[in-house]
Amino acid sequence: MSRLNIEQGSSRLSAYDLRDPHAELIERHTLAVIVDNEAGVLARVIGLFSGRGYNIESLTVAEIDHTGHTSRITIVTTGTPAVIEQIKAQLGRIVPVHEVHDLTVEGASVERELALFKVSGEGDKRVEALRLADIFRANVVDSTLKNFTFEITGSPQKIDAFADLMRPLGLTEMARTGVAALARG
Repeated sequence: MSRLNIEQGSSRLSAYDLRDPHAELIERHTLAVIVDNEAGVLARVIGLFSGRGYNIESLTVAEIDHTGHTSRITIVTTGTPAVIEQIKAQLGRIVPVHEVHDLTVEGASVERELALFKVSGEGDKRVEALRLADIFRANVVDSTLKNFTFEITGSPQKIDAFADLMRPLGLTEMARTGVAALARG
């Protein structure tokens, strides 16, 4: 009898899920890092990720205290639990970093993202794009005879779902801010 030519762990949707049950799973974490607002701090934080081969899915930075000159860096990253702990420990050792919070572990949090979508279309596609925008509570921020520009705020999953529905209707351009997150309560 011949062996099946199925690559181990080839698909999580496969009926033959042959991944090692003892292997650690890749998790998505949202980190909030409070840093001094000074030149080079963002480069040092990003350098930590790139130097060790860690991926950043989303990055948002803004000053949160003008008098104290502090900024908040919100980073969405993925890795095994050991890798996430290593990232947090290494971030905490960077001198201008004041606090590192793992919002995924610390409890419930609120994540939001802002996106702009430019959709080109005429006739029924134009009407359908407006109908879907109304369902998703997207605002029309610019309109021409051939294009609409929509603004939508929500979870990253909501933004992804809206993009998937707009693609067949003529989505030509998209801009996303990245995730902004706060712990609840």
